[in-house]
Amino acid sequence: MHRSRLCSIVIDCQDADMDAAATFWGAAFGKPVGPKENDGKYITLETGADEPIILIQNVEHPSRVHLDIESDDLDAEVARLEALGARRIGFVKRWWVMEAPTGHRFCVVRRQRGEFGPHVNEWP
Repeated sequence: MHRSRLCSIVIDCQDADMDAAATFWGAAFGKPVGPKENDGKYITLETGADEPIILIQNVEHPSRVHLDIESDDLDAEVARLEALGARRIGFVKRWWVMEAPTGHRFCVVRRQRGEFGPHVNEWP
């Protein structure tokens, strides 16, 4: 058995002024802006423990929004999603970039926060 849940909403910003992007999205969601991370490539908005992480990310591809699914068993979750019709695009550092049958890209990542809490899915 493994567990997974929606982890993050990632706002990919192509060649953006990260401070301005974080200020806009923080105000849009009513969330305080956290510090820059990884040489300014990432800025996290402050969310509650029971809310998804909202991450502003500086990217080279066109701007878009993607979701992250976190799991305590990366391989099992990727296999489960492939059985549903998703396909692997590539492994990056510690996570899988996937594509849904609808063409949407998303990532499967290792657990990002402490315990999963009440919104976790358990899979055989």
